[in-house]
Amino acid sequence: MTTLSEKAAAFLELHRPGDPVILPTVWDAWSARLVEQAGFAGVTVGSHPLADSLGRSDGEGMSFAEALGRVREITAAVQIPVSLDIESGYGLEPKQLVDGLIEAGVVGLNIEDTVHSEGGRLREAQEHADFVGALRRSADDAGVHLVVNARTDLFLRGIGADADRLDRAVARLRLAAEAGADVLYPVGFHDPETLRRLCDELPLPVNAVAFPEEGDRGALAAAGVARVSFGPFLQRALTGTATELLERWR
Repeated sequence: MTTLSEKAAAFLELHRPGDPVILPTVWDAWSARLVEQAGFAGVTVGSHPLADSLGRSDGEGMSFAEALGRVREITAAVQIPVSLDIESGYGLEPKQLVDGLIEAGVVGLNIEDTVHSEGGRLREAQEHADFVGALRRSADDAGVHLVVNARTDLFLRGIGADADRLDRAVARLRLAAEAGADVLYPVGFHDPETLRRLCDELPLPVNAVAFPEEGDRGALAAAGVARVSFGPFLQRALTGTATELLERWR
């Protein structure tokens, strides 16, 4: 039987710049099984679609306990690696987060720098790196190398001047890399030149977000991306299709 530690190591090896692993973003056991049956190597559990499925709002409108309750159902339903978006940590200590993830059978996490429990402030760059470092140490102490995907919301939220935003994002994510991140996530939709620069200038594999109905794996690979997820957009696309079907019966 594959141990959680072995599964985490195998998950990390999937992240290859220029040959990105596609990790469709799911929200329950049904959607995770759908992805596994389609032949994908892993899944991400997104906070936005997960919160929607629970009748909660994104931005830590659900609790960590609620998220873990659903993710346990997912890890029990599929054999492929599961990574969970833990938003900004729900106001919990890193050890609490890591212990909960490991108990639930999760092998990776996203951690963002918007602190929802404190009015949506952005963590300072070193503060975010320190949180990443504490997550890494807690995982190492537990004997499971959780794949830490360190995210910054500088682009998503349009924080600061446009002229130096890329440089600030790179500096911020480099600190996270030094602290023990495995993957870096400058979340947002970037033009090809910006994405290529991010992949060139960042020292670790880069996660990009894509629309499942429009994204181009080849273009993302050419830019140097190592990981692709869908955020809330797979659920949103399926919602559109379901709405069309239901309209026929109104």
